Amino acid sequence: MAVSKSPRLCSMILAGLVILSSVPHVHAKAFFEDGYLGLTKTELHEKLGTPHAIRSRKAALRIFSYYSPKDWDKYFSKLVSPENGEDVYTYDRNGIQVRYSFVYTPDLREQKDFPTLYVKRVEVEFTPPVQIQAIPNLVKEFKPPTLPNAPVFRSNLWVLIFKGPPSPEATILVKERNKENWDWSLAYQLFALKGLPDYITSQSLIDRLEFTVQSLPLIRETRRHTHEPQLNPYSLEFAQRPPEAQKKIKLIPVPVYAD
Repeated sequence: MAVSKSPRLCSMILAGLVILSSVPHVHAKAFFEDGYLGLTKTELHEKLGTPHAIRSRKAALRIFSYYSPKDWDKYFSKLVSPENGEDVYTYDRNGIQVRYSFVYTPDLREQKDFPTLYVKRVEVEFTPPVQIQAIPNLVKEFKPPTLPNAPVFRSNLWVLIFKGPPSPEATILVKERNKENWDWSLAYQLFALKGLPDYITSQSLIDRLEFTVQSLPLIRETRRHTHEPQLNPYSLEFAQRPPEAQKKIKLIPVPVYAD
């Protein structure tokens, strides 16, 4: 026996389908295990609360102006693009000032004046600088690999550590040319403003930790001259290394004169 459908019921179902189809895509989670990269600005605020401050950097320099959220929303946000305002959260942990700054990138696929902003980089600054071995206790989101052969690189100013599998969604956070040709993964980059010694130890001082999206294949294929492979500083093998050998001092030859 056929079941008759109420016109009112059909109208309600149709209206519901229209509403669901009009709801924008809601980003469900971060792209990587750090829990931040890939979050929208709204999702970050739901997770951490209202920012303690907003900062805006001048050009590409690490020179910042800081504003209260109230002043930023009322006046300064109208002077720059929305992604130029970095959300700042500052904590005191074990006597160290730990300052998180969240850098955003707009979703350029959206054809509107104010596109969705996604977290593309997290900068964690330490005042005063801290030893490499102390960072996991100060930043709970920082969970470095422990295998000695984990992908790790260094320069004279930073140590770069890769962690976890790549994420296809993460390309939205990347501005690299031909980015679709590479895999993009979570990378931790530890910076030393005064430079790193040739022989890095667990006591080497770090000023800033960054959560970034980088490509391990890209580095291995095109940046071998700038990224020197390094033993993982969070491995047991690194901690068990012998101390740096004392360098022999070369004496200046003293000429011998005949009597």
